[in-house]
Amino acid sequence: MTQQTTEPGATAEEAGRGSRQPAGRGWLDRYFHISARGSTLAAEVRGGITTFMAMCYILLLNPLILSTPDVEHHTLDHAALVTATSLAAAVSTLLMGIVGRVPLALAAGLNVSAALTTQVVPNMTWPQAMGMCVVYGVVIMLLVVTGLREMIMNAIPLPLKHAITMGIGMFVALIGLVKAGFVGVGKGSPVTLGLGGQLTGWPVLLFCLTLLLIFMLQARRVPGALLIGIVVGSLASIVVTNVAGLTDKDWGGTTPALHGSAVSMPDFSLFGHVDFGGWGQMGAIGVTMIVFTLVLAGFFDAMATIIGVGTEAGLADSKGRMPGLSRALLVDGAGGAIGGVAGGSGQTVFIESATGVGEGARTGLSAVVTGLFFAACLFFTPLTALVPSQVAAAALVVIGSMMMSTAAHVDWSDRSVAIPVFLTVALMPFTYSITAGVGAGVIAYTAIRTAQGRVREPGAFMWGLTVVFLVYFALHPIEGLLGVR
Repeated sequence: MTQQTTEPGATAEEAGRGSRQPAGRGWLDRYFHISARGSTLAAEVRGGITTFMAMCYILLLNPLILSTPDVEHHTLDHAALVTATSLAAAVSTLLMGIVGRVPLALAAGLNVSAALTTQVVPNMTWPQAMGMCVVYGVVIMLLVVTGLREMIMNAIPLPLKHAITMGIGMFVALIGLVKAGFVGVGKGSPVTLGLGGQLTGWPVLLFCLTLLLIFMLQARRVPGALLIGIVVGSLASIVVTNVAGLTDKDWGGTTPALHGSAVSMPDFSLFGHVDFGGWGQMGAIGVTMIVFTLVLAGFFDAMATIIGVGTEAGLADSKGRMPGLSRALLVDGAGGAIGGVAGGSGQTVFIESATGVGEGARTGLSAVVTGLFFAACLFFTPLTALVPSQVAAAALVVIGSMMMSTAAHVDWSDRSVAIPVFLTVALMPFTYSITAGVGAGVIAYTAIRTAQGRVREPGAFMWGLTVVFLVYFALHPIEGLLGVR
């Protein structure tokens, strides 16, 4: 009897199909398991490009978020921030593709950047803040090496995993609607249609047209619908900008046009500016709380994203677990340290990776393609301005709609399942936080199981997560009690 061997990183399904692999496959196919996962080279390249186009807005937003003065009133140079953002995203995503071999791309986590801006730099310098990124990245890597992170992810019940996927879908759709200007902040209500209750301006109209085009192409099962929609939407935006005379004010600072040369030299002045000293003014408790906050921001958002995208890509097994998950988690943890060293904030897996999965990406090759595009942006940063955020936002809404399909796997008649699922799905967009949604679902699940007399059913890790999330939600009063604030 011939013994069948499994290639490292192959899923159980791939192993089962190993004997049926076509002879003479190239090394690229063998390494990334392209045929084994039912993909093609064209689909991987298309998926990688689509993911990049959906993520490239980070090159504009992250430098804006990190433009806040630190405790010594120093600000980071904008050009250097763009370079740092591109460099960290390129290195992290390439590592995910080559080592993790999954279609996940990384870039500066906006939640991490926001935490640095609002909680860290008011008390530290920017080099010290980047040192905190390195610390939280190392902490997450230790959790991965010890096996705790994967055990935590695998301990989450399958209904909650479906809820996480749906919640991320709703969250992504809301992000897209807000970025496009379709949803705004109302005067008499938390949110409203557009600005003041109506849609105004060409950009939001182009968002609507791009969104409708993608939906129509998908309905006709046209391959590359997302990529076609983004390209057509970007070209239409350029034409409208020139014909109607739109300005940066109309586009919200993302006018689809080249400003000067298409080529620019990278500015690596922030690379290596990491300081692990000077934290004494905050004390041990203050530093611990900051690390805890950053770990939560980088840990659970990435966990939820990996589960959601992995499920959408069909890489999870029948219990919702992803074989070979530890490598992806290790690279994700390393992203925190990589971003800190580069000077561009902690890197985390982006939910926009789902756009590439929607185009057929199933392997790490698509991540390599995305990483190479980020690397190219070190020299061609002005080209990223050709895709306005309103057009890219349309792809996010489309992916959100696709990720809601897992609702079919939830038993809504069982209230013990439906309530935690509902809280997870609803609170992600309503609180604008993936972490809050996951936390509410976990707490509700264990509480309901306790009320049913099934205390042991959630398991030790779920109970541990419940305690962690209870601390997370009560962090402000705890800090006040400890005299941190």
